[in-house]
Amino acid sequence: MIGRRTVLTAARRAAGPVAGSVVRVRTPEARVVLTFDDGPEPGGTDRVLGALADAGATATFFVLVGRVRRYRQLFDEIVAAGHEVGLHGMDHRALPEVPTAEVAAAMRAGRAELEDAAGRAVRWHRPPYGRQTLGSWRAVTGAGLVPVLWGPTTWDWRDVPHDVRLAKAREGVHPGAIVLAHDGFATAEDGASDGPAPVLDRGRLITEVLAGYAADGLRGCSLDEALQAGTAVREARFLR
Repeated sequence: MIGRRTVLTAARRAAGPVAGSVVRVRTPEARVVLTFDDGPEPGGTDRVLGALADAGATATFFVLVGRVRRYRQLFDEIVAAGHEVGLHGMDHRALPEVPTAEVAAAMRAGRAELEDAAGRAVRWHRPPYGRQTLGSWRAVTGAGLVPVLWGPTTWDWRDVPHDVRLAKAREGVHPGAIVLAHDGFATAEDGASDGPAPVLDRGRLITEVLAGYAADGLRGCSLDEALQAGTAVREARFLR
């Protein structure tokens, strides 16, 4: 779920060109990067996995460690299907509201636990709500992770009509765009406070989103797959 807009600030100038988050991929191929946040979750992750399999698409799943512990079988299914795993957080608290030292410790612990569970390296991090400060960015990168933001989104955390979500998912899409979607909905148990979950079939949504992309000549893939023929574009985006 998304909070207030992340903005460029004076921290961008102070941080220099290195202090960036991945925002898109520069690629010659007709691919868009599919990312899913807040899982794993029964009734969401399983349906999204089915939709991806039917379309022959891969994706990057930014998972919550607390949910991986609760729904380990679903996490294992993500990995077994060949999808990429990134860290969303131990929980869903917004990083600017957490002491920097605690963020750093959580990133190190979360990365280690995910790598042990997945049996592979974890390199990406998606800040909850897309919110980060220069301090939290440094804590994340100090743990060996690279923050990843997004461009287009499916609005699947909002209670809006299905056709509105489909239209939103195609808004601003281009080769190398990073698309934000969710295979779950973070709750108070995850440290979030975003109200009731929207009513939707996440599998149906992704099936139709991918069909729309295919009609535009685009194929969905994970961030890692997109980078095999492309390069990451980074920007410094921090909260005031």
